[in-house]
Amino acid sequence: MSSRRDRIRAKIMARVEIDPVTGCYVWTGPDSGKTGRGKGYPRMSLDGQTVAVHIAMWTNEHGYIPGKKELDHYCRNRLCVRPDKGHVEMVTRKENAKRREQAKRGMIGHNGGPALECVECFDVDCTQLTRAARSRSPPRCLREGAGTPPGEA
Repeated sequence: MSSRRDRIRAKIMARVEIDPVTGCYVWTGPDSGKTGRGKGYPRMSLDGQTVAVHIAMWTNEHGYIPGKKELDHYCRNRLCVRPDKGHVEMVTRKENAKRREQAKRGMIGHNGGPALECVECFDVDCTQLTRAARSRSPPRCLREGAGTPPGEA
């Protein structure tokens, strides 16, 4: 007879595809939708409750998540439910926010996509990029040569 942990793991893994490039356990079941606070995170029913799959998988494999900690998708893929280092990790809220900001600035992780760059000076480290991400208006860059793509100066 299988344990409850084995049944939970089997239920989750039945809806997972393993990405051969990234190693992510990509959830193929329902998610939390396209809007709202938890948009895009995997969801499933477990004992009559709707739960976040990455949290269920983590607690099933590693145990309780203390109140001052939260889970971070280090791989930057919200649909990843792999409870291993480099994918879903337990961190402080501060560390999670720091990683999120780094991801916005430079697209860290292996979820694809080019590095973000300032649309005026084409510099990944331009401080205007951060301001533009927080506002609806396009960035205004005061650097010399702004607006000229690399190689065209």
